[in-house]
Amino acid sequence: MKPLTEMTPEEGPTLKRNRFWFKAFQQRYLYMMSLPFVIWIFIFSYVPVWGWVTAFQNYKPKDTIFDQKWVGFSNFIELFQDERFYIVLRNTLAMSTMGLLVGFTVPVIFALLLNEMKGQFFKRSVQTISYLPHFVSWVVVSGLVYKMLSTDGGAVNQLLMWLNIIDQPIQFMAKGNLFWGIVTVSDLWKEMGWNSIIFLAAMAGIDPELYEASTVDGAGRFRKMWHITLPGIRTTFMVLFILSIGHLISIGFEKQFLLGNPLVSDYSEVFDLYALKYGIQMSRYSYGTAIGIFNSVVSILLVFIANGIYKRVTKETVI
Repeated sequence: MKPLTEMTPEEGPTLKRNRFWFKAFQQRYLYMMSLPFVIWIFIFSYVPVWGWVTAFQNYKPKDTIFDQKWVGFSNFIELFQDERFYIVLRNTLAMSTMGLLVGFTVPVIFALLLNEMKGQFFKRSVQTISYLPHFVSWVVVSGLVYKMLSTDGGAVNQLLMWLNIIDQPIQFMAKGNLFWGIVTVSDLWKEMGWNSIIFLAAMAGIDPELYEASTVDGAGRFRKMWHITLPGIRTTFMVLFILSIGHLISIGFEKQFLLGNPLVSDYSEVFDLYALKYGIQMSRYSYGTAIGIFNSVVSILLVFIANGIYKRVTKETVI
């Protein structure tokens, strides 16, 4: 048999291809199991991209997509010239950035504290109670928020008045400058326990011998968390963080739609609501598609930029 060092340039790629097909045959059952999900993603995530062509047309539902009038980049020009677009961009970036910072730091701290608990019954009880709000609909959560912040017997106003912090009830839901904070805190309450699960799973995979060795060296709990636990979940944290950066623009609309009202529309309207209001409801489908393309392109760029910075700093990559 000829040694690998004596192979010709043509034989190298052939050997790699043979190894690939050999491994694929060995893992054929895994590929077959993943095939339905690949087909699902292809149909619902890649096939609809064909509809992006309507952003370059004056789309009318009565005609086929091939019979539409082509207008080039006029929808994008109109989008970037609209003053409302920049208000929506501000709101989207502000709420998504606040949610990203708070929604990652607090679950990590919560997971660290849970990981340090010794009583398994109490630990599991707290964890179960914390992630149950994740399964509550935003319709119910928005009703609870409105009731808690109500001027007519709302718990928050009653507490502030009892502590003599305020003299009159505050109309929280009518103040635009408070809306971003209300959305962030509501989302944190709903998702904190659920987001901490994956960090707890990553902490469970850390070698216990590291903690034992640090105990021998005289390290306390906080030293162990800082020098062992946090470095041990760094990869998991960065993967989730970089993927979340890709959703800075596309943050959904349920929270803003249900908690918002006409008095705070200048602070509550985000891109999805903007596309719904000025695209779908006004039958300007091409304009709504242009908004969607802007969301997707910016999200992809943000992911690659964040991954590039992470790669430059740590010499590691997520993508």
